[in-house]
Formats: sequence, C-alpha cells, structure tokens
Amino acid sequence: MGGHHLILGELEDYLTGEVLADTHDERYRQKIARFLVEEKGYAKAEIAPRRPLVVAAGTRKGQLAVDFTIAVDGRMVMVIKYAPGSLVTRHRPTLAISRLIAPHRVPVVVVTNGESADILDGTGGGLIATGFDGIPSREMLARQLDGMDFEPVSDARREMEARIVYAFEIEGSCPCDDSTCRIP
Repeated sequence: MGGHHLILGELEDYLTGEVLADTHDERYRQKIARFLVEEKGYAKAEIAPRRPLVVAAGTRKGQLAVDFTIAVDGRMVMVIKYAPGSLVTRHRPTLAISRLIAPHRVPVVVVTNGESADILDGTGGGLIATGFDGIPSREMLARQLDGMDFEPVSDARREMEARIVYAFEIEGSCPCDDSTCRIP
C-alpha cells in the first residue's frame, strides 16, 4: 500500500471518518476538504472524495480516483483534482475528467497542487480564477445554478475525452502509483 509514497502512519478522513494512509499527498487532500467545508460552506455530504472513474481508450481500460466531486442541490457542479507539481499541465486531463464523471458537463473544474489552484470553466476550459480564494463558495454556486450549462456530453466527445484521461492519468502514471490502475 502506498506505492512510492512515504507512509507516515494513518489519518482519519475529514469527510468520511475512514482511516487512510497518512502521506504528504493525503495531507493536502485533507487540507482541501477542510477548506471546502469550513471556508467555502459546503456540507460534507455534498463532497464525494476518491470517486472512481473507469476510462477506455480503444481496447485499453483503466481506473483512477477523482479527488473530489461536489454536488449542490443534487447536481454535480465542481470537480477538484489534486496532484503535486505544475498546475497548467493538469488543465486538459482534468477538463477531460470533468466531461466523463457525470452525464453532463461539470461547470467548474479545479486543479490544485495543495498550495495554489486554477479554476477553469468546465464548458470552454478557460481559466476563470486562480488561488484558493477563487474557488467558488457553495452560496455562490447555489445562486448561479439556474444559469449554469449542464449540457450532456456526446458519446463521440466522451470517447475523445476518455483517450485524453487514459493517456495522461493511466498510461502516464508512475508504475508504483497505486491510485490508478490498468484494467485487463
């Protein structure tokens, strides 16, 4: 367990109470979860951590965990993907994830390395804000819900997005990373 990550012990998941391996990456995820609840006003029940996503690229399949999906009034409105390092290199694969994780486009896409964040428009992919303060609050998203684009994602588009996710997140993952896997 833990692949190439240094295991520092165990910790309790802020959202679920589940016991998880205590790694530097998991500490950042817990910080993000706490921020979403305590600073941005989301209920713990509105935040789904470690949501599994299976993708297929031709005959190849793989699975990854999406760090956080957030639903407001029953509609998925935000996807958050954590990864250490450069944010800009994570934009495209995270947009692709946002177009696969729900039957509709997810309006807000957040890429974070735990220290900073880029907030993207889930429809066009443009950068709409930076930094943790730029992550929309629950109150803000609830007010904007009626005007958001929840357009369904076509099968052809989903196929293209799945190939992007597979290439970046499955094929491009470290062989010892246990948060993604290839499915035979």
